[in-house]
Amino acid sequence: MTVMTFKPSKPRVTLSDSARIYLSKEIRNKQAAGLCFSVKKSGCNGFKYMLDFIDKPSSEDDLVVINDQQFKLYVTQEALPYVNGTEIDCVTEGLNKVIKFINPNSSAECGCGESFSV
Repeated sequence: MTVMTFKPSKPRVTLSDSARIYLSKEIRNKQAAGLCFSVKKSGCNGFKYMLDFIDKPSSEDDLVVINDQQFKLYVTQEALPYVNGTEIDCVTEGLNKVIKFINPNSSAECGCGESFSV
């Protein structure tokens, strides 16, 4: 019997231009070093996306997906199998800006888009 582990050769999470602009402003406003992208068990479909402002990455957040002078996005190793290939977008709905996650690994999402299953 063999055990297989998930190790993507090229981890990939992307941001749309509108998400990059919006999140860069929010990082500056919060005076944070970057964002940590993770998932937690929650919601009606099993998992919930989490974007947290961080001052420095923890040992879990050792994967830097986006790294330029103004923006750092860390993805936890635990979340990567669920979010690899995801595009983070920012859209305007009415008067509000909303972060949307376009995840090719998701098999179902709740109506509000906050939780998903794989």
